[in-house]
Parts: sequence; structure tokens; C-alpha cells
Amino acid sequence: MFRRHAVATGCVLAVTALTLTGVPAAAGPRVKSVPVTVSAWKPPSGMLEALQRDLELTREQVRARLANEIRMSGIETDLREALGDRFGGSWLMGTIAQTLVVATTDPADLPTIVAAGARAELVKRSLTELAGLISDLNVDLPGEGEGGDVRFVDARNNRIVILSKSPLATEDLVEAVGADSSVVKVVPTTERPRLFTDVQGGDAYYIGSSNRCSVGFSVMRGTQAGFVSAGHCGKAGDATTGFNRVPQGVFRASSFPENDYAWVAVNSGWTPRPVVSNGIGGAVPVAGSRPALEGASVCRSGSTTDWHCGLIRQRDASVTYPQGTIHGLTRTSACAEPGDSGGSFISVDQAQGVTSGGSGDCTTGGVTYFQPINEILTAYDLTLLTGDATTPPGTAPPAPTVCTGYPKVYTGTLNNAQSVSQPSRYYRSAAAGMHSACLDGGDGVDFDLYLQRWQRSSWVTVAGSEGAGSDERISYVGPPGFYRYRVVSVSGSSPYTLKAKAP
Repeated sequence: MFRRHAVATGCVLAVTALTLTGVPAAAGPRVKSVPVTVSAWKPPSGMLEALQRDLELTREQVRARLANEIRMSGIETDLREALGDRFGGSWLMGTIAQTLVVATTDPADLPTIVAAGARAELVKRSLTELAGLISDLNVDLPGEGEGGDVRFVDARNNRIVILSKSPLATEDLVEAVGADSSVVKVVPTTERPRLFTDVQGGDAYYIGSSNRCSVGFSVMRGTQAGFVSAGHCGKAGDATTGFNRVPQGVFRASSFPENDYAWVAVNSGWTPRPVVSNGIGGAVPVAGSRPALEGASVCRSGSTTDWHCGLIRQRDASVTYPQGTIHGLTRTSACAEPGDSGGSFISVDQAQGVTSGGSGDCTTGGVTYFQPINEILTAYDLTLLTGDATTPPGTAPPAPTVCTGYPKVYTGTLNNAQSVSQPSRYYRSAAAGMHSACLDGGDGVDFDLYLQRWQRSSWVTVAGSEGAGSDERISYVGPPGFYRYRVVSVSGSSPYTLKAKAP
């Protein structure tokens, strides 16, 4: 196997406020997307907690990682365009994604990469060449058994990897079809890929009387509203009902196997929103569909296991399920379970794809594959809906609401970086129902608001509002139990008024 050489050390980039635009990566297909600009982006409620849990990071590390991922993405896009067919792949490294590595086949590109703030690496084969090699293997090797159940481009090692339950037999087949054994590596595996079959992204919908899948992302085709999901969930013409079993729509098109994507046109009783459910009563806005870098964090929403996160491992994966082989998937370390199929994968605020299948579960951990969103949009001439969590695209933002009709009132003053519980201990809700609160603070400060519920031996955040200012709102439907609100000063000092009501 050829040797690779790291030629420059990476730089830890400063964590800064950034401006995002929903622009697809230059190397991917051009797709329609409603323009949106997000200034001083803040992780929505649920994302920080899930990343802390699933990546085993502190809250500060998660914030630093997300800021680095946003900044590195822009650098990588510029370098990918500059290198063209010499581009050998890119990936993030480090606990907080502090290092971007960009590979090239031409030594003359190394100073350009370093000057842009990335670590440069010289490789033998371009990413385009590796993609061609895996396409040849998909044709030449059987799609199951000794041909291996999973194949993907391993950009970090400039090779193709085949995961096989019978590695020796697979190596013999690779040799028999004339593939270069120095480029194709066969790895033993215990993975058993399966499909996860059993309007906002992540919500449940039903096909027939019992089959359940999850909504991916809201889309438009002309004036027809709908959503994308997994192709194995249904075929063209199949009717769907929503999470509440109310008639919802019909599959307009579906592709499976080979691909694993579909889109559903919804009836006038359903209004798609540009958001993804975060599993705790809130929503994550979708701002675009720019593909995240390998090594970046990614979160998945599904109707079985709600909100789980992991890292993007490899792209251009071919996966063989008992029902057939799918090409062009992305491999992640996020977990999923049956019923999560079709659900949303999102990185920061950029749509990544819809859940296809994988191995393992969310108790012991697993590997999950998604079908990239831009391929679906291009295939069916769809436009991804983008915007904020509450306002449909093309409408003016609502006027600020006044905090009225709340029976409980709490007041106080927070200094910079302080937090406080309200009420000072907790309140008890004897019935299931809606918990709502309204926080008003001073101008020029940034306060966040969280609702926590006592579970077994600790307080667990079940809803939150993390806007850019000090006025926050929470609405959460929860079971009976003990609850409290947490008011947090992200920056600045100010008096505040918190008004709340409970079931």
C-alpha cells in the first residue's frame, strides 16, 4: 500500500460568530433552495443536549465544535473548487473539530491548502478516481454474501473499504475481478444492515394499517407541498396518514432498491414547515442543504428514538440489505431503530439526508446510513423549504407577542453568566398537559429559558428556548411530575420577568 505524508500541521481556528447561507457545495448537484441568512446562529434547544450525550462532550466543547464545523465548511468549499479534479477528499479531526485536513494529488497545491488555514495531505488518487473505482466494484462484485454487505470510499486513507462477514472469500473475489488490492481493503465486520421501516421532520406517518416511517424534510414541487422520505417506506400511489392517523397524502414517486428515496404530496389539511423535531417538544430550523464535512457532527430525528447524534464517517457507501443494494449512501455513527426510516439528518442547520437503515440500536449503539438530500431534490425537481421554526417561507415575521394570561409571575435580576431556578425549588403538575412560559428581559442582553422535569435522580431538560435576545417562549406537553424553569444569562446583566402556567 502506498504511503501518505502529512506535510503541514493543522491550525486551531478561533470560535467566532458566523453568517450562514443555504448554498449547496460546489461538487454536488445544484438544487433549488429558498434563500435564507442566519446571523449569529445559536444551536436550538435539544441539539446541544443530544450532542453532549452522544459525543460525550461538555456543553462548551459542543458549542466550540459547531462553530468550528461552520467555519471549516466555508474553507473546504473554497479549496474543493480551487483544486478541481486534483481534490483528494477532506475531513475534520479533533475533539472539537479544530483541524481541517484537505488532500490533493498535486504537491503544487500544498502551499495553497496551508495558506487557507487547513492541514495539507498528499495522496495518490483523487476523490473522483476513488468514486469511479467503487462504481466498478459495485458492478463487478455480487451485492451480497461474499461480495461484502457494505462498501465505501475511505478518504482518510485514500482507499476503498469493503465490510464483509467472509473476508477471505471477499478478498479472492476482489482479486478475481482484477481490482488493485493496494487500494481495496477488506475488513471483517459484525454489521448486519437492515432497513428501519416499522409536517415536520422526524414525525411519524403511516402507510396502510401498520407500516410506519418518519418524515424527512418539507419540500415543494411548484405549488404542491410535500415531504421527502425513504423509498422503501412506500411505492408511488400508496396513501399515507399522519402521526394522528388523519389522511395525509400520497407517494408521488419512489425509488428502491438502487436508491432509497421518495416524496409524498400532502393534502390541503397539512402545512409543511421548514423544521425538524428535536424530540423534546421543540424544532430545529432548516436553513439549506450544504453537505457537511466528513468528521462533522450530525443529528437524526425519527419517530421511534427521537433525537440522536453522531459523526459523519464516510460517503458514497454501497449497502446491501436483505431487500436489495443501495448506492451513494452516507455512513454515520448515529444510532437508529425500526420506524426511524425516512427521518431527518441535519448538521448545524443544514439538511443532510433521510434515514435509510443500519446496524445496532440506540441502547448499545450502532451505525446508520442516510440518503443524501440533494440527490433527492434533483431527482424529483423539488425545492427544500427553509426558514425559521415558526414562520412559513415567504411570510412576514409575526409581531412580538405580549406576555398575558399567565397566572404565575416570577421576577429577579441576572448578572452575566448567572442562572437561577424558578420557582426556587419546583412546582408539581398533577395532570398531563401544556406547560407554557414567557420570559422578558432587558435590551442588549442574551437570556435563555429551559423547562426541566425531575426524572429518577436528576433534573432533565425537556424543552428550551435559546433565541438571540432576552425574550423567550416555551410550550411543552408533558406528563404529571415535578418541574422547574431555569433562566440563564448567556451574556449581559438585566432584571427579568418570567410568567408561567401549568396543567
